[in-house]
Amino acid sequence: MAYSSSASPGLSLKFLSCLLVLGSLAIVASASNFYQDFDVSWGDGRAKILNNGELLTLSLDKASGSGFQSKHEYLFGKIDIQLKLVPGNSAGTVTAYYLSSQGPTHDEIDFEFLGNLSGDPYILHTNVFSQGKGNREQQFYLWFDPTADFHTYSILWNPQRIIFSVDGTPIREFKNSESIGVPFPKNQPMRIYSSLWNADDWATRGGLVKTDWTKAPFTASYRNFNANNACIWSSGSSSCDSKSPTSTTNNPHQWLSQELDSAGQEKMKWVQKNYMIYNYCTDTKRFPQGLPPECSNTNMS
Repeated sequence: MAYSSSASPGLSLKFLSCLLVLGSLAIVASASNFYQDFDVSWGDGRAKILNNGELLTLSLDKASGSGFQSKHEYLFGKIDIQLKLVPGNSAGTVTAYYLSSQGPTHDEIDFEFLGNLSGDPYILHTNVFSQGKGNREQQFYLWFDPTADFHTYSILWNPQRIIFSVDGTPIREFKNSESIGVPFPKNQPMRIYSSLWNADDWATRGGLVKTDWTKAPFTASYRNFNANNACIWSSGSSSCDSKSPTSTTNNPHQWLSQELDSAGQEKMKWVQKNYMIYNYCTDTKRFPQGLPPECSNTNMS
């Protein structure tokens, strides 16, 4: 993959960046308890729930990484979590936060954070799988240091679209393109997963930079999980009303038909112009027989 560095910020870029930071400070996540919402799934003690369930940490050392998964499955939702990534030299490590169903034709919605040498930016890797098919990567640098403090990473998943957001700023939209024959994740309930693991065979500069185990253990921290606006799937039925969503403000499931307004579209364009470093929909070398069909959809972002 060929990457290009982000554009040098001008005055307007700095101004918008300030607005984004202010916007992130305004995000208020409701109280959550990791004991209630998640199970530690692997890591032999390397995953810890602390502070009476308010904080969860994952650690990686040479012997093993660690991970957790949600107790519930979801079929559509707006899901937020605050995450502080591995600081310092994180080369070779991957912190993954994603939704996934099970089986060979699984659906999946991915945030993956690819570590780097100290002073170099993390790469935020996104992907969408539908019916077992992925290869829909978009990658970004972030406009802040994701290791210095907690930041909110959000997935809005409804029947029409998937929107990835960082601190309330949309960075990517994957629209339902079933009308042109592209499967869309809408029938398989998914759990939330997160893991911290060693991927130095590919994660940093294509595997050229290896994990420095003298810096272990590597630790990522999580807080303020929020899935209040999500449909829990249990025993073949959804916790959400079966009524069609409306645009009225008193509808508790308004997010089921939510889309980006003009301001959101402009913020996403700004991020993609200045911080996107890879987009599968422009990679003609990777797809010499033609780009994937959803890339020709004018509604594809």
